[in-house]
Amino acid sequence: MRPVSEQEIRASFVNCSKGEAKRLSVPRELDEQPWGDLDFLGWRDLSAPERSYLVVERDGELVGLALRYPARQRGQFQQRSMCSLCLTTHPRSGVALMTAPKAGQAGRDGNSVGLYLCADLACSLYLRGKKDLPPGARFEETLTLDEQVARTLAKLFAFMDMVTA
Repeated sequence: MRPVSEQEIRASFVNCSKGEAKRLSVPRELDEQPWGDLDFLGWRDLSAPERSYLVVERDGELVGLALRYPARQRGQFQQRSMCSLCLTTHPRSGVALMTAPKAGQAGRDGNSVGLYLCADLACSLYLRGKKDLPPGARFEETLTLDEQVARTLAKLFAFMDMVTA
């Protein structure tokens, strides 16, 4: 992913109002992000732990999604869960069902879609082995890294299509 600015991030959101996008918490260290290793930028809002965000470049344009991380999930411990995007397994609460309000009137009416994601949204770093995981958290695959990235992005784009439908 190419480096992006705070203004580009705020303008990219498709499932929240312009006012909400203006008020949301953007990572402060944008210039320190490992852009060459990111397929999408994902982050948790530290001041509002139930909120997460991700921004991805799709067809030359940035698209951002506001996500919710329900409080009732935090603290619930499972044996092991798998992220739907990067197929990384995590012990305990390392995977969360994140929901995205649908775009437009459907979202204003309370409709949303969900996906199990790495709770820290670091899928790109897990794929590349740049973030530590316990043994057995990643299955050995015969796909190349490029093929794994393509699969991850295809799943993310399919989720985005459900949000904007």
